[in-house]
Amino acid sequence: MKKFLILSMLILFSNSAYAGSCPMMVKNLDSKIEEIQKMRDAGMKAHEAGDHAKSEELLNKALELIKS
Repeated sequence: MKKFLILSMLILFSNSAYAGSCPMMVKNLDSKIEEIQKMRDAGMKAHEAGDHAKSEELLNKALELIKS
């Protein structure tokens, strides 16, 4: 019974230790979204300016960030 109680406590309290990483994950995600948005905007500006090679390069980099 003592082992069961100890094991139960470890399981219950170990999950709360991982909860502290959520804000770090959100911050990492936000920075990636911001970087992708900047690349997307720059790619669209290049497209509108007629520089399609640069536009494709920027948009492909943004897609790679999404995949990673």
